[in-house]
Order: sequence, then C-alpha cells, then structure tokens
Amino acid sequence: MSEQFDIQVKVDNFYLGAQSDPAEDRFVFAYTITIENCSKEAVTLLKRYWLITDANGKQAEVYGDGVVGEQPELAPGSSYSYTSGAMLETPVGTMQGHYEMISHSEQRFKAAIPVFRLAMPNILN
Repeated sequence: MSEQFDIQVKVDNFYLGAQSDPAEDRFVFAYTITIENCSKEAVTLLKRYWLITDANGKQAEVYGDGVVGEQPELAPGSSYSYTSGAMLETPVGTMQGHYEMISHSEQRFKAAIPVFRLAMPNILN
C-alpha cells in the first residue's frame, strides 16, 4: 500500500536515570524520532501506533492522533523530529509501530517504525 511513498524513520533513545526508580520497577526512557519524506509528494502524519514490550513480555499498545500534539506535514525531501518518552517495569524492552499518513493526493498509507530496543546502560553486554 505504501510502495510509492518512501518514508524513513530513524530513532535515537536514551535512559533517564534521574526519572527512574529501579527499586520500584520504574525505568524511564526518552526517544527522538526523525521522520524523513523521501517521496515526491507531500504527506501528513495523522495517527501513531506503538507496541511497547518489556522484558517480562508485558505489552502495551498506544494509539492516538499525531505525535506530541501535532500532525506535521512533510514536504518532499523534508524531515520532522520530535522527542517523547516511555516507562517500563523492566530495565530492557522494545518499541515498534507505525504512523498512519495521508498524501497530498489523499492516499492513506502506513509508514513502519522499525523495532528498537530500550535498555538501561550496562544492562546488556
């Protein structure tokens, strides 16, 4: 469905030790997403879907309009970045999902967010 739309999603994430409390099974992470429109047509991000999985296999789904209160439009060749966060009950977990988008010509499609790992520093070798 999205073959004609080339949307690249890059993720950078980090552990927020000051906001975490391992003794209370609270591990807080921030992530910065950069979405690049490599297509020849403008697109608008309408919705987001996340599947968050902790090391115990507990899963949470997050679905909502836009990202950080915005529904950004990306012109061809442009990019959009935002930072958000997630809290886990374990020091390691993963996130993955997709963005629901619409092109300038009214074609709806999904742009995949590849799976990425959230991990407290020095927890993994």
